[in-house]
Amino acid sequence: MTHSKNHSHHHHHHADGPLARIAQALHLPGFTHDHSHGDLASDSAFLDNQLAIRTVWLALLALGATTVLQVFIYAASGSVALLADTVHNLGDALNSIPLLFAFYFARRAANKRFTYGFGRLEDIAGVFIVISIGFSAAFILVESVQRLLNPLPLENLEWIALASLVGFVGNELVAEMQIRVGRRIGSDAMIADGQHARIDGLTSLAVLIAVLGTLIGAPILDPVVGVVIALAIVVITWNAVRAIWLRMMDAVDPHLVEHVEAHVLSLEGVEAVERLRLRWVGHRMYGVATVRAGTDASLATSQAIIRAVQQAAGQVIPQLEELVVQVNTARAAPVK
Repeated sequence: MTHSKNHSHHHHHHADGPLARIAQALHLPGFTHDHSHGDLASDSAFLDNQLAIRTVWLALLALGATTVLQVFIYAASGSVALLADTVHNLGDALNSIPLLFAFYFARRAANKRFTYGFGRLEDIAGVFIVISIGFSAAFILVESVQRLLNPLPLENLEWIALASLVGFVGNELVAEMQIRVGRRIGSDAMIADGQHARIDGLTSLAVLIAVLGTLIGAPILDPVVGVVIALAIVVITWNAVRAIWLRMMDAVDPHLVEHVEAHVLSLEGVEAVERLRLRWVGHRMYGVATVRAGTDASLATSQAIIRAVQQAAGQVIPQLEELVVQVNTARAAPVK
């Protein structure tokens, strides 16, 4: 029985859409095609962690700048729809802090107490993200109901419309960046944060409905939009809760397990996959596999099978950090 560390290449995502092309031109994480890692940076776990940290910093700066702009415009306009969007942007920016801490802490080496390292902190950060999303949904819902009872017309409509467009562009760039990088490195916490930003971008555009309501003499549209935003966040909260819960319970996609098994079974000398266990630790995956070989499998053959199984699994799972493989020899049928 032995194990190996997998250093596989990542899949690159091609930019699609105008915002994605802008992001590629700005060389944002998740949109670049960097092939210049070199031998000194061949460790995929190190590269993933560095990419994650850079992505979170950029998301924090982008959402922070968007929030500051919208705070000023809200103070001038008094729009609850804009307030809802502003508060949610602030929540997204604050979400980046525990996630950033987790990625920095994950760089520490494993020790005798934390034998798998500190990658699980990333999933704990995901719990904080879910809590913050739920809090912002409740806050926005309360504020919107109050405005439903006492609707007020908006002021400075041009500024509010501009703020909604700025909020959409900023959040959509952050969402694209975080979701792409999250999928690339296998981080459910970053994907959840990116999906949160995407909803923020869409709700920023929804603020335009409140502006339209004021223009046509229906200020009630302003709090109605706030309620719609809150309900949309509730849906995102549920999806994020489910994703983080499954990650904390060491759940993996059954199709991924079936895919690995199919690749392993296609290898020469492998007769069956008796056991395959996979688990995420942060955005890295660890696994244990037991395969059955023929009765005439020698020690050298078994070692070759082990290496082949690890290579096949690494091709299916780019985030595979370690796979422990055991080869059992099939017993010959008893002679009657």
